[in-house]
Amino acid sequence: MDIVQDAMMKLAEKYSDRPVDELPMLFQRILQNTIRDWYRRQKVRSTWTTLFSSFGGKEDDDDHDILETLAAEDTSNVPVSPAAQLEQGQLLAIIEAAIEKLPGRQREAFMLRYWEELDVAETAAAMGCSEGSVKTHCSRAVHSLSVLLKAKGVSLEDVFSRSEN
Repeated sequence: MDIVQDAMMKLAEKYSDRPVDELPMLFQRILQNTIRDWYRRQKVRSTWTTLFSSFGGKEDDDDHDILETLAAEDTSNVPVSPAAQLEQGQLLAIIEAAIEKLPGRQREAFMLRYWEELDVAETAAAMGCSEGSVKTHCSRAVHSLSVLLKAKGVSLEDVFSRSEN
């Protein structure tokens, strides 16, 4: 909701003199760019937070890596040895790189659906497309990620096998 509000403020500040019939398309573009900017900022914050968190204990978990939240809620999957931590870090880097290789709309749909946990209707509204398009983009993203990760020797089919319904 904050992203939508920011996009609306940008529209009002910079394009208030435009004809009313141009505003929906302008808003759509501003919203898409604002969402992309937010994800870019989160990636940078996550990188620095991850780097600095290795120097100290866990004080505040508000800024954490999106992929770390996917790993597990319980601590049974948290690696305890340095070798296991390195392996998990490398695996996360492979996953992030695979996500970055997705086409923009697929990446956007995938991130909104699976990481932000929006439902199909909410994702369609955020992306400005139909629910069918969201399902198609997500399906293609999951398939592409599966192929990219399998080529790297990573099998995460259980992670990505969430239902599109």
